[in-house]
Amino acid sequence: MVQACLAEERLLIAPLRRFVWSAWGPIAERAARAYVAGREPDGEPPRRVADAYLAALRGLAAGSLNCYLSIKAPSLGFSHELLGELVETARPSGVGLHFDSLAPEGADRTWALIREAAGRGASAGCTLPARWRRSLSDADHAVALGIRVRVVKGQWADPEAPDRDVRSNFLAVVESLAGRAGRVGIATHDPELARAALARLCAAGTPCELELLYGLPARTPVAIARAGGVPVRFYVPYGHAWLPYGLSQARQHPRVLWWAMRDLLAGSRGTGQP
Repeated sequence: MVQACLAEERLLIAPLRRFVWSAWGPIAERAARAYVAGREPDGEPPRRVADAYLAALRGLAAGSLNCYLSIKAPSLGFSHELLGELVETARPSGVGLHFDSLAPEGADRTWALIREAAGRGASAGCTLPARWRRSLSDADHAVALGIRVRVVKGQWADPEAPDRDVRSNFLAVVESLAGRAGRVGIATHDPELARAALARLCAAGTPCELELLYGLPARTPVAIARAGGVPVRFYVPYGHAWLPYGLSQARQHPRVLWWAMRDLLAGSRGTGQP
């Protein structure tokens, strides 16, 4: 009887699950409007992506804001020519150019652009994913270049070490930067991980900050940063179709679905605090 009930339950749940996820797209697209800064450049030709980046750089420079622009090297076609335009536009105002990390296979070509940007006098930065084994050696490169670093858990697994423990490796990357890097951004909404990482950097006297995705719950991590005297920076996604990065992972992280639906129903346009 128990087995029959379980089988019947599975038959009922499967179509319900399909219905929920088929309805999720329109809900997410509407909810995303509260969290985005502009239209999505990804998927456009590199020239158009570069033009969008250039417009953003000019806007940031005009606003005299303490911020930097995150760019995706693959979206630029890894073009050194287009990068040169960005560097020449960003350098006079001091607006930073930060290189996001994407799939592992593009890492070497991205680092070639990072080195070029730094060598041409740009205020450059890089992102180090804890999932990648190479991030420890890349941390050494970042220190040698004197560039800003953002540490993330990372979305893409290392193809040569897919089962790496993300939390312990996150802290290992932080340890490799502590006392050596010029500035480190800790990009996580995980309160305990944020507390541990910031404490290690502060103990080493390394300038650091907490970076949070605009639109995701922020109250607890912000309180942790404030308690440690650490500034908080919000990462504002540029796009219109989805909530920042997390929504594409909603199947793996159901809480994101709850945050989005809660904010949609509440009409929230804030930081999505619980």
